[in-house]
Amino acid sequence: MGIIWTIIIGFIAGVIAKLIMPGDNEPSGFILTTILGIVGAFVATYLGQSLGWYSPGEGAGLIGAIVGAIIVLFVYGLFAGRQRRAI
Repeated sequence: MGIIWTIIIGFIAGVIAKLIMPGDNEPSGFILTTILGIVGAFVATYLGQSLGWYSPGEGAGLIGAIVGAIIVLFVYGLFAGRQRRAI
């Protein structure tokens, strides 16, 4: 049930992160926004557990997932910007 909850929270976090950080280099579309949020939720969970904010088996909440999604979105924007300039 924990992974399903992370996916649901990740989807919501991806949509919110996309609204917070709109731009040209960011992914567009429903599927990519969903994947962005899910990856952000997993990143936030991993970082939170590594830093001791969450106990093992405990996932990141909505705020943590949004922050994780913004981090993933920022990194994606850096790499996508480099590829567009190189072409």
